[in-house]
Amino acid sequence: MHIQTTVRLPPFSDKLPHPVYIRSEKLLSGSSYPRHRHDWGEFVYSFSGVMEVALAKRNYLAPPHFGIWLPPDVEHLGSNRVEASFCSLYLSRELCARLPAEACTLMVGPVIKSILADLSARQVNYPRSDEDARLMQVLVDQLGLAPRHDSYLPMASDATLTQVLDALRRSPSDNRSLAAWALTVHSTERTLSRRCQRELGMSFSEWRQRLRLVSALPMLDAKVAVQAVALELGYSTSSAFIAMFHRMMGITPDEFRRRSGGIDGAARP
Repeated sequence: MHIQTTVRLPPFSDKLPHPVYIRSEKLLSGSSYPRHRHDWGEFVYSFSGVMEVALAKRNYLAPPHFGIWLPPDVEHLGSNRVEASFCSLYLSRELCARLPAEACTLMVGPVIKSILADLSARQVNYPRSDEDARLMQVLVDQLGLAPRHDSYLPMASDATLTQVLDALRRSPSDNRSLAAWALTVHSTERTLSRRCQRELGMSFSEWRQRLRLVSALPMLDAKVAVQAVALELGYSTSSAFIAMFHRMMGITPDEFRRRSGGIDGAARP
């Protein structure tokens, strides 16, 4: 199905209004920002939906609980395939010293999530009080401590592999093997396997597990029963889903839900 693209201009490109500046926005499906760069760092976080950021050689995703860090001067293009509610935190070059020097994915813990939700709900773009200045300093400090990943769910530039990945993103419960997918896209299992390693840096099965994990997070946040989440994602039993989740996150789905801070849709901008 073709999705109409809405092109939006970056909010500012010449000067940052304040050393720490937050912008929150809701985007319709198929929105995009043209390729651009700026003199400050940017952290992209999605309250709902999935934001995508394309760099010169790699694509990054920002599902809930993960955000994308872009150091100063990194050329990028932002887009979303489905409706999304997100915020961008902009930091002056001086404030980027404790954050990664390369673009990466940062895991968003309950403290970061709570502060972003609070500032966005109150429509605080930059600190106008000592209290908000301290709050934003904690936010910057927490981002500097956040666990880093090169890219949690990388995307491919290869057209054939992209067909497979896009189909799985539309239906994460699809359990077809790589061999079956190869027949679907008129390729071979060996060819697709090589392209996964080259383009994604991981196997097909690992990528699909990561996709299912990413898909599970917003459902767990919405208090959907673990068994229902497991079935929705193609697992025949909840124990198989729990084992995968624990292996990849180090905690069970219930533990994750308890640690996530209990922030629901009411706190979203």
